[in-house]
Amino acid sequence: MNYLILPFFIFFFAVTSYCQKEDAVAKFNFDFETVEEGSLVGWEIYGSSNYLISLDSTNVVSGKYSAVIEFIEGNPSTKALAIKIPDSYAGKKITLSGYIKTENVTDGYAGLWMRIDPSVAFDNMYKNGVKGTTDWTKYEITLKMNPEKTEQIFVGGLFVGKGKMWLDNFTVTIDGKDINNIEPLERELLPADRDRNFDNGSGINISSISKDQIDNLKNLGLIWGFLKYYHPNIAKGQYNWDYELFRILPQVLNSEDKSTCDSLFIIWIEGLGQFSKGKEKVIKASDVKIKPDLDWIQNFGFSDELTNLLLQVKNAKRPTMHYYIGLRFLVGNPEFKHENAYSSMTYPDAGFRLLSLFRYWNIIQYYFPYKNLIEEDWNCVLEEFIPKFIAAKDETEYTLAVLELIGRVHDTHANVWGGNQVLNNHFGLRYTAAEISFIEGKPVVTGFYDEKSGQETGLEIGDIISVINNQPVEEIIAEKMKYAPASNYPTKLRNISFDLLRTNDSIINIEFIRNGRAENKTLKTYSYEEINVYSKYEYSDTCFKLINEDIAYINNGSLKKEYLPVIWKEIQNTKGLIIDIRNYPSDFPLYQLSCYLMPKKTQFVKFTKGSIKTPGLFTYTKPLYSGKKNKNYYQGKVIILINEITQSSAEFHTMAYRVNQNSIVIGSTTAGADGNVSRFDLPGGIITMISGIGVYYPDGQETQRIGIVPDIEIKPTIQGIKEGRDELLEKAISLIYEN
Repeated sequence: MNYLILPFFIFFFAVTSYCQKEDAVAKFNFDFETVEEGSLVGWEIYGSSNYLISLDSTNVVSGKYSAVIEFIEGNPSTKALAIKIPDSYAGKKITLSGYIKTENVTDGYAGLWMRIDPSVAFDNMYKNGVKGTTDWTKYEITLKMNPEKTEQIFVGGLFVGKGKMWLDNFTVTIDGKDINNIEPLERELLPADRDRNFDNGSGINISSISKDQIDNLKNLGLIWGFLKYYHPNIAKGQYNWDYELFRILPQVLNSEDKSTCDSLFIIWIEGLGQFSKGKEKVIKASDVKIKPDLDWIQNFGFSDELTNLLLQVKNAKRPTMHYYIGLRFLVGNPEFKHENAYSSMTYPDAGFRLLSLFRYWNIIQYYFPYKNLIEEDWNCVLEEFIPKFIAAKDETEYTLAVLELIGRVHDTHANVWGGNQVLNNHFGLRYTAAEISFIEGKPVVTGFYDEKSGQETGLEIGDIISVINNQPVEEIIAEKMKYAPASNYPTKLRNISFDLLRTNDSIINIEFIRNGRAENKTLKTYSYEEINVYSKYEYSDTCFKLINEDIAYINNGSLKKEYLPVIWKEIQNTKGLIIDIRNYPSDFPLYQLSCYLMPKKTQFVKFTKGSIKTPGLFTYTKPLYSGKKNKNYYQGKVIILINEITQSSAEFHTMAYRVNQNSIVIGSTTAGADGNVSRFDLPGGIITMISGIGVYYPDGQETQRIGIVPDIEIKPTIQGIKEGRDELLEKAISLIYEN
């Protein structure tokens, strides 16, 4: 898999802890004038590496500088600048205003954005963003405030798609008063914020590990994570739970037997303070998708005293707000808070490596909506990986252990993201010009990242790669499987195909099969800067065409909502419409297009979301609808094209279009990863994420891992690739003409 950027990047920001104010009134660099060593002071950068952020001293509203966000190359995604206001303020409304100038903005928009955490309010100008080429114009967005619930506020500028935007002269006002002249509300740091004892390391080194120690560490991981999410006093921020792990770890490692360890856990839990018993909330069985997995409390052979103590915590009264976890505003996917990345620790010590394992394992245990689909005992995975994380002798082995662990949850959204340099160095920084896809189960040349360099390879479309650097491809695939996180096998192959001809060397020697004969070649390799390895994910703005007078074609990857009223005049009287979703949407035309396709609104999806008060519980939300009452709805056949590139939002769009009574879905199983993502960090600065909400058909059928299953399975053939044919498109056309 590629670790340079995230091709299907979903715009979000990790919540970080607020800071105690140093001055009575903070002064924020809203006018972009405070610059040190060429960088804007106080501004943070988020999003894809395919954009350049710079300062402009020529195009300004006032002062010396404006900020610039410019798309450079690769797959259009999202880039943002933001200032974090790490406090709460008294007031009813907060307004962000600022000037925006744009140049050739397409496939997205430019805008302001503001968010009040945790999950109080949010606006990113999604519905009224700036497009095209515009001169300096003032914009503003306003959110309602809730000072009691606010921990921090983000404000900034956002760019989605291609083109260029300028930002200047931001102001933030609360009830009309400039925030730079207002004192924030006094908020004392919690004990969890003040605990800095292990900032420079856990001090724990483990040279060897016994079976008994592994068992004790497994129980520690279970109990530590359970307490993290279930104990009311931890929820209130009374403990830095990372560092509490380091305080008890040496004692657990030195425990003589299980009985001693149980006694240690009892003392530990009793020391966390008193709490009240809660009232059990009655939830209809039909609304529950996943129940908390807590049978281990009574089934793992703990002493009666420890078991009873854990059950008391389970039944405790918990606050509605939690120091370590929240649910995102409106959507409900988990928001992981105060999960320090410890980025300065390129190779975390043994204590921090175990923290990484325990953090990840428990996030999956309590907040992964598809934990029921892991298909192995998650407790056994914890036991298996304890010695792996301890034994990792350098940052590469540690990062690979994390990547392997991530692979065990079978979620295409889950990977090591953010251009992880350790993995880039390990898997290779150079690529051949040949684009590889798995066709008929074989790695086949299906294109070239660069036409001139592709010609120089001597390879042809349809060549089958059989050996790479004297190693059979089958062996390479088998080795890479555990490092290719994905929801299903076709998507694993999709990800592996990108890495097959990747190396740190200047050349790669291959054997390939052409017309039944084996041949050998030496291929030159190129750096990421020399060739565009994301060209297969890029689509032109041409989203519509008439194949002939009877058949219309829409590319859902480049379709924009605003195009529909115009192009529908040419579509409405055709015999068939082909919607190509072998891509990722650059917009969200789902509801607008569905209104043209449907005679009435129809259920197409429902979700599950987790719980703060009952961690591990996932309940269904009400179904969503596509379409509307429309007597002039489209009467022709609707053929939807899908494959393993159809992922996340693309799968969601497919579900919505599919409920059309005249639709037929053809192609192959999709990536099987739907739902808004949730990001979190692991020690060593590792960025990862999970699918944060469960996505299901209205009757409760699964979509995760299974993907969208086509009505008619059609896959490209090697012969078709050689002939330059689009066999799915051909089948779609033939289906439209069938009676």
